[in-house]
Amino acid sequence: MKYRKLPQSDPQVFEILQGEAQRELEGLELIPSENYVSEAVLEALGTLMTNKYSEGTPGRRYYGGQTYTDQIETLAIERAKALFGADHANVQPMSGAAANLCVYAAWLDIGDTVLAMDLSHGGHLTHGAPVTFAAKAYNFIRYKMKDVETGEIDYDGLEALAVEHKPKLIIAGFSSYPRGLDYRRIASIAEKVGAVAMADMAHIAGLIAGGALTNPLRQGFHVMTTTTHKTLRGPRGAMVLSMGKAGNPLRAPEKTIENLPTLIDRSVFPGLQGGPHMHQIMAIAVALGEATRPEFKTYAQQVLKNAKTLAGALMERGCKLITNGTDNHLMLIHTVESFGLNGQEVQERLESAGITLNKNAIPDDPLPPFRASGVRLGTPSATTRGMKEPEMLKIAEWITAACRDGADLAAIREEVRRLCLSFPTPSGIAERA
Repeated sequence: MKYRKLPQSDPQVFEILQGEAQRELEGLELIPSENYVSEAVLEALGTLMTNKYSEGTPGRRYYGGQTYTDQIETLAIERAKALFGADHANVQPMSGAAANLCVYAAWLDIGDTVLAMDLSHGGHLTHGAPVTFAAKAYNFIRYKMKDVETGEIDYDGLEALAVEHKPKLIIAGFSSYPRGLDYRRIASIAEKVGAVAMADMAHIAGLIAGGALTNPLRQGFHVMTTTTHKTLRGPRGAMVLSMGKAGNPLRAPEKTIENLPTLIDRSVFPGLQGGPHMHQIMAIAVALGEATRPEFKTYAQQVLKNAKTLAGALMERGCKLITNGTDNHLMLIHTVESFGLNGQEVQERLESAGITLNKNAIPDDPLPPFRASGVRLGTPSATTRGMKEPEMLKIAEWITAACRDGADLAAIREEVRRLCLSFPTPSGIAERA
């Protein structure tokens, strides 16, 4: 991507940008929550829409001059609704964590009970991990896998917990769970106890949009949150999608499931956020438009094919994977069992070899989070570059080779660099004008 002013205006910042561009171009990105946006998304993110304050929602703003901000936010909303089969969408949350908090604040009172997946069994920090604000504000009860070897969730146990604790909200979603969820079963449990069923699909929203994985909103869920990056390949941001029609957010509605969309709008603004970032919303609209194209469906299917190939190749080479495989875009290697190394050690070795992934806790991990017993990796970024099954076999060999004693990390790094240069990133390197 070419830059006209930045190299001269602030060469120090531009040199740092050059370094990151080169790292992305020459390195292999396997962190499953990361991806590459298109040049069109980058262009939209850098527009003059960044100049405009737009507190409120389209047609109900607090500042004047909203003709075009209303148009672009409405376009993003309509594209999100169509893509995910939702009745309502709010595209203003600035991150996935913020989107989740907005749903909590919309539906819950302080101290209310929430049922969510345990962090070490694949859940997310915002699903009630003790270090978070949400855990201080609400009473989180956690469910786990019934069988770590297969990844099967203990649905009977989940139902028993719901009957016992009467949660007002049940969350399905994950950040390091390699299998699929039975959304219809979870929705039926929520209905049984009178809870709202919420799906946090931040990791797999792009795979849902591309028709490769199940859409929880079509399985009885009331609300779905997602980031707009990751597999969706948009800018950093988030959305809250829900069923039901929104009313006037300027009036406080009764707290009923029918009014949930309006409650969410009020929770986003003025509840937890101020003015939305309109340049970000413009880039979200572009990414959602890209996700409607046939080639995006092909991409989503290839992400899954690549993940299954990579998981199988790693296991063939002696790696122990949590749940012994994957049904989505990510996998979790038990590094202590596979290599006799903790997750931090494996992360550092692979980064020296030009491969980026992240240390990650395994179920009921005995090690602390900054060392952990595993690493998490996935295929969205490599697939965006055009890599397919043959490249996954090479990646599996490099990962296992780099974790052996006496590995020549420099030699592996050069092999990785050569492969990556033959599969350029969508926006290339930050070029001088």
